[in-house]
Amino acid sequence: MPTTPKAPPSTPDDIEASFYEAMQKGDADLLMSVWSDDEEIACVHPGGPRMVGAAAIRAAFEAIFANGAVDVHPDKVRKLLTNSSAVHHVLERVRIMSEEGPQQAYAIVTNVYLKTPLGWRMVLHHASPGSARELQEISEAPSTLH
Repeated sequence: MPTTPKAPPSTPDDIEASFYEAMQKGDADLLMSVWSDDEEIACVHPGGPRMVGAAAIRAAFEAIFANGAVDVHPDKVRKLLTNSSAVHHVLERVRIMSEEGPQQAYAIVTNVYLKTPLGWRMVLHHASPGSARELQEISEAPSTLH
């Protein structure tokens, strides 16, 4: 029985899921398929320089994937959505191997998506180093009660 082809990503959440799936598989082609074809797309890895453009972003992820897939999972996702843009604030939980065995590392991430003629696409992935203290959030209480 033939399998039904996977539907193309139609929401920022779909694009984000594909991005993290690509990281977990170490699949540069899948990863690049979530990005816009705009020349000004950008990516910043924790402690790294700003990479602008598809070629620079692909090269950076290919270098990462040369060491294998990345066991990364988005946690505590907060979202801002308009008709044509979305911003996701994410706490990434990354499992890494160290001399002491498996460890958890964290990154604080902003993923930005734009609605393009081809659908939603990523235009920015900016990750900063984080720590376990980010598991607790500091936020303002809502000013409007419903």
